[in-house]
Amino acid sequence: MEPFAAYPLKCSGSKVKVFAVLLSMVLCTVMLFLLQLKFLKPRINSFYSFEVKDAKGKIVSLEKFKGKASLVVNVASDCRYTDKSYLTLKELHKEFGPYHFNVLAFPCNQFGESEPMSSMEIESFARQNYGVTFPIFHKIKILGPEAEPAFRFLVGKYLPCLNVVHSFPFHYYTNMR
Repeated sequence: MEPFAAYPLKCSGSKVKVFAVLLSMVLCTVMLFLLQLKFLKPRINSFYSFEVKDAKGKIVSLEKFKGKASLVVNVASDCRYTDKSYLTLKELHKEFGPYHFNVLAFPCNQFGESEPMSSMEIESFARQNYGVTFPIFHKIKILGPEAEPAFRFLVGKYLPCLNVVHSFPFHYYTNMR
């Protein structure tokens, strides 16, 4: 039996080499893309995709606050703005909470070392002295390499100019639906 005879290939040296190089490049590109899909973590595109600790250290999914307007704010108990901040946040939460509004308070000691207490002490302080009922989370770092991932996401996405530590407190207000 004779082998099947196909069209004879007339290989011109330079065209075959160019084709082989292009084919190799395409295959390498496809393989790199497939490897990235396999090994790269999925990109988080929502603040509500994160989990954080509450003041008692229990893991809380921010997903439970999704679908509402959220005021994400860093707070401090030993700051000249403490009284005004907590009272204002309490009023906002009281007035707008029933209308799908959240105040999410994250204590931080990075700005003038104005939050010396532990997370549980902070929560107790705010509840006893100001009567706040909104969630107060675990004391975190907001900026720098040790920043809480949820805040790193907010700063990177919405305030990229704050990727360096500043010496002033800032509040971050947004509707992150």
